Amino acid sequence: MDMTAGTLPRARVGGAALSGGLPTAAALLLGSLITLVGLTWDVQWHTDVGPDTFFTLPHLFLYAGSAIAGLASLTAVLAATAAQRAGRDPDPVAGGVPVAVLGVFKAPVGHLVAGCGAASFLVYGLWDLWWHSLYGFDAVIESPPHIGLLLSVMATMVGTAVVFAAAFEHRWGKVGLVVSLGALAAFSTIVVLGLTSVDGPFEAVYTAMAWLVVMLVVTAGGFARKAGLMVWVAAALGVVQLVGWWFSPWAARVYAESVGLPVRDYVRGVPVMPALMPMLLIPVALLLELFAARARRGAGWAPVVGGGVAGAVLAGVQGVQDSLVYGYRVQVAQLLPNAVAGLVVGLLAGFLGWRFGRMLRAANPGAPTRSDTAIPAPAVPAAVKEA
Repeated sequence: MDMTAGTLPRARVGGAALSGGLPTAAALLLGSLITLVGLTWDVQWHTDVGPDTFFTLPHLFLYAGSAIAGLASLTAVLAATAAQRAGRDPDPVAGGVPVAVLGVFKAPVGHLVAGCGAASFLVYGLWDLWWHSLYGFDAVIESPPHIGLLLSVMATMVGTAVVFAAAFEHRWGKVGLVVSLGALAAFSTIVVLGLTSVDGPFEAVYTAMAWLVVMLVVTAGGFARKAGLMVWVAAALGVVQLVGWWFSPWAARVYAESVGLPVRDYVRGVPVMPALMPMLLIPVALLLELFAARARRGAGWAPVVGGGVAGAVLAGVQGVQDSLVYGYRVQVAQLLPNAVAGLVVGLLAGFLGWRFGRMLRAANPGAPTRSDTAIPAPAVPAAVKEA
């Protein structure tokens, strides 16, 4: 399959292109956002209140979000299969190019990825239940079933982004892609805590966070044919950060009071997960737009170099951000090693992200390209604007 060029004709029935993918796409995005809310709440609960059991309200948000996402993807797969059996070509707008599964089903590629993530979440959820039955309370995020659960949610969020990328010719597709990539970038900042125990000359958590966030932002740039999408994705993460900054400490406190548990005496009230998210991502995205503009003019080195610069900034500054948020002195000796590590992984993030963005276009190869300018881009430096 050509993953970079739109060459396939639009699927049509009765001379009109179908566009019925919004309900399942919206349900899929809703499930992803509910899961994100549950994770933000759960992480704050572990910090402010303490260990928990399998059945807590934040956990139920996590499970419900994945269940909604899984059912939405299952519905889309069954609808595409029914359309194919009725002699109609499934519309790529409704989740992406359909692919055959087990010789029986016709699954839109975005919903296939999201649905597999939701199914994997169920398996890891059962493992987590067994884990709790063996060890009781659970106070760490880097337990094996937790890592599996988090990676499963990320797979569902990746599928969500593919679903909306397939509908980018519609306004709801543009908005959904921005929100889904922003939510995925926000979610990735907690997944990297699985590297907390890794020792070395640089902070592995900062490095991994910079790699994932930069790769996702560059993916948006590689997908878009005009400037602005990377800034919108960074802004979406900023909105998630602002909402979580208020919500997570409040929800943990209110829930603790409702079940009669005390909040720890030494709690600072810092929103744990929002504090992990990079606060300089919008300026970094503006910088990446400069490199993306060069890349669209044929400079193949630009996304790689831009990713390296962005990774160095995010990984290098994250220690300063933490010191300001938590009120401790900056570890000056670690700033340079963190920046160098961020530079190295950022180069890889730029290389992969740009190609992943091109691959996203294959979710709906027949989509018209002129619609990329339907939503005005946010204000960016004149140098990044395309003619």
